Amino acid sequence: MIRWRKGEVVRVRREWPGAVELDVAVAEGECRALAYPPLVGRPEVGDTVLLNTTALAMGLGTGGYAMVVAVPDRLPQDPSGPGHLVKARYTPLQATVLGADEQGSPHHEALREADSVDGMPVVVADLHSALPAILCGLYADSPGIRVAYVMQDGGALPAWFSMSCATLRERDWLCGVVTTGQSFGGDVEVVTLHTGLLAARHVLGADVAVVAQGPGNLGTGTRWGFSGVAAGEAVNAAAVLAGRPVAALRVSEGDRRERHVGVSHHSLTAYGRVALAPAQVVVPDLPGEFGATVREQAAALAARHEIVTVPVDGLHEALKASPVRLSTMGRGLEEDLAYFVTSAAAGRHAASLLS
Repeated sequence: MIRWRKGEVVRVRREWPGAVELDVAVAEGECRALAYPPLVGRPEVGDTVLLNTTALAMGLGTGGYAMVVAVPDRLPQDPSGPGHLVKARYTPLQATVLGADEQGSPHHEALREADSVDGMPVVVADLHSALPAILCGLYADSPGIRVAYVMQDGGALPAWFSMSCATLRERDWLCGVVTTGQSFGGDVEVVTLHTGLLAARHVLGADVAVVAQGPGNLGTGTRWGFSGVAAGEAVNAAAVLAGRPVAALRVSEGDRRERHVGVSHHSLTAYGRVALAPAQVVVPDLPGEFGATVREQAAALAARHEIVTVPVDGLHEALKASPVRLSTMGRGLEEDLAYFVTSAAAGRHAASLLS
């Protein structure tokens, strides 16, 4: 259930496209809050704000903000632009956006009969934290290419929540963000993952697409109850649209949970059970006993997919040059190097498919 508070904005901490981080005084003291100006307007110091404090009460890490639901004394103007796609449907903050695939869009004609991404490599990962690492591997070998991020709706719904995406756009590491399903706030809005991939290719002109859920994820400690299982469906979508799916494994040497050490059970489920179309599964050529374990675990996917072993020389240095901070489940680059190197290796392999 939702936990509500009213508060007063005491300071604006920082902002990035689509989001403002605030300190808000509430009855219990001060709390950190996040507002999305395109939805609620831009709160100013002294404004009264209505907050959803559920994430704070639950002690969430990635989503550990109070969310500004409204600035009741200073409501934003009604939108005047076109668009009839409703995202976050039938929630109090449902928003109307212009979809690239809808009839009123200038891209409708390009997408109406589009049925192929023309062999575009599509790198699939189950966590948002893999995105910058994949890009590090891509650009280490193929600088100057155009890469689009196609965001699924299993994690955060607003793309604005991702500070990484904002920075990657500013640095031209992404030619655009495509928000699919119920997610919104990207450079391009679409209805489905399929039109998201088509838009990445035919609207943004991407050479490579990276598909992953937004920041945050939902897991239950069960085989099937994890939002990242949708990575398997992304492989299917890329294949049916004549793309070249590249599966990025979730590999960890730093996770304390046994089911995630080596190749995560989520990767084995998403690619081994959900993905019905074949993909190229990238296995990094990691050294030592741990590397041997990863290769042995990944071999279980060979019945359906092509296993591709990719060298990792130079990837650590490429990752250290990332324009955004690398972090997964609270662990940084050096705390879980295998995770980031594995993602970067998938990017390196995708780059090789362009030559």
